[in-house]
Amino acid sequence: MSEIKKKARHGRWLVVVVAALTVVAAGWWTKSNWLARSNDNLVTTTAAVGDIERTVLATGTLKPVRLTAIGAQVSGRVLSLKVALGQKVKAGDLIAEIDSLTQQNTLRTNEAALQNTRAQREEKVASLALAEANFARQQTTLAQKASSRADYDSAEATVKTTKAQIAQLDAQIVEAEVAVETARINLGYTRISAPIDGTVLSVVTQEGQTVNAVQSAPTIVVLGQLATMTVRAEISEADVVHCRPGQKVYFTILGDPNRRYEATLASIEPAPESIKTDSSFTTTTTTTSSSPSSSASSSSSSAIYYNGVFNVPNDDSRLRTYMTAEVHIVLDEATNVVTIPSAALTAVAGADAYTVKVVDPAGSVVARTVKVGINNKVSAEIREGLAAGERVVLGTKKVNDAAKSSFGPPPQGA
Repeated sequence: MSEIKKKARHGRWLVVVVAALTVVAAGWWTKSNWLARSNDNLVTTTAAVGDIERTVLATGTLKPVRLTAIGAQVSGRVLSLKVALGQKVKAGDLIAEIDSLTQQNTLRTNEAALQNTRAQREEKVASLALAEANFARQQTTLAQKASSRADYDSAEATVKTTKAQIAQLDAQIVEAEVAVETARINLGYTRISAPIDGTVLSVVTQEGQTVNAVQSAPTIVVLGQLATMTVRAEISEADVVHCRPGQKVYFTILGDPNRRYEATLASIEPAPESIKTDSSFTTTTTTTSSSPSSSASSSSSSAIYYNGVFNVPNDDSRLRTYMTAEVHIVLDEATNVVTIPSAALTAVAGADAYTVKVVDPAGSVVARTVKVGINNKVSAEIREGLAAGERVVLGTKKVNDAAKSSFGPPPQGA
């Protein structure tokens, strides 16, 4: 009888143990599968060590550091053009020659006029010598009462008049010399030379063409110094308040986006280009009195940009005139820091502090407060609260795979 009771008691304990193990196994299975299914709907990423920067984006235009339009200061036909497009020239090299016959004739005419004036002066100098001798005799004869006072006064007046005429001729000689010098300079203008070392970027006037320099100086060629290029980057009024000279900049060009050119921001122009066409400079007083409202509405309807200027070496001549540059002005940067996507920052938790959702080693999602440094709206620098390698939650999947498979594809013609 006792043996039967022992077997019954042993059976009951066995049932309890099996039931307990079944409950534990079911709980473990349920938890594991529930966490797996819930984590399958999460979009996560790993905190990584890398570099981060916050920049201002601007569009720039490349120009030679010196760009010179060489024009003609005299009118005439271009007899010869000594340069070709793309040719490198030195300062003083001959660029072009203009027909100089008119300038030569003007020079000869002015030189003849100068010689004529000088000859007149020599004549007056001889006349002065005669007048002074006559005046000296009149002084002697008047003292001896051998001549009249009228003859004395006439001789004295002749001396003074001749001296005045010589002074007048002296002034005419100076004027004639200036005319000769001007004619000689104009003759020199018919030979156009390069004022700087550079490359011929454009040939505007062709050989045999007649140029007219009466109203404005016509351009013959355009020279540029390509060894150094200047970038003028258009910075929006919203970003320019964060920029200052001395900041690091880099840019790429459309044809080679993988090569980065680095430089330093040299200056920011104090006014936008639109100031050159401001209505207050170009309208009359009557129009200006009624234009403030229209001027204000015009300026508010267009974007305002300020030019940031910097130079970059161009030793390999890869950068060309008027290329477009995508310029990045670096405001802040950090290297070898922990970074995560900015989308992982879920809520503001204080000054430079945010909340992120982290997946712990057990698979649970916990909220954690982190200290953020640089945040460029794409990536964020994590200074405290998160280590490299930890998984952070970006969001949840928007597509439910089970629902999508149960509904199937839409019918044809739907």
